[in-house]
Amino acid sequence: MATTKTPAPAPEVPSHEEGETRRDFIVLTASGLAAVGAASIAWPLVDQMNPAADVLALSSTEVDLGPIAEGQSITVLWRGKPVFVRHRTAQEIEEANAVEMSALRDPQADKDRVKEGKAQWLVMLGVCTHLGCVPLGNRAGEFDGWFCPCHGSHYDTSGRIRKGPAPTNLVVPEYAFLSDTRIKIG
Repeated sequence: MATTKTPAPAPEVPSHEEGETRRDFIVLTASGLAAVGAASIAWPLVDQMNPAADVLALSSTEVDLGPIAEGQSITVLWRGKPVFVRHRTAQEIEEANAVEMSALRDPQADKDRVKEGKAQWLVMLGVCTHLGCVPLGNRAGEFDGWFCPCHGSHYDTSGRIRKGPAPTNLVVPEYAFLSDTRIKIG
């Protein structure tokens, strides 16, 4: 009598349709490592655009106004940029207030460019708003204010653009009076 053996049933192979596969794990791990690698390369590139330590150290500067005579202006450095500080005469203030707003390309009243009660002190960045040149001062140009010889921008006694390619007025930075003869820029 010959006995017939019935073959053992084949082991069940789990279906991969319902759960995660080994390939999914590898793809997920590789993607995560690629993202971390990209971030570690991008961070130094973005971080190098921050201001240098020496610039941050100059984030504010104090200016003694005592030695500046009426009609005189000085240039100080703040954050690596020139800042014009002018002790204006009564005539210069009068000229600035007499200008009609309709005559200005970038309308701004003189009283909005100086601190209240301190109209004789004009503080502004000495950077032309056209291409970043440094304008000449001491009553230069057609409006007795500042003149940028590089491209011909003329500013009045309040630092407002009056003629030339510059689109806006000279910028007035943040500043505060610490006393009657001392200001802090920045």
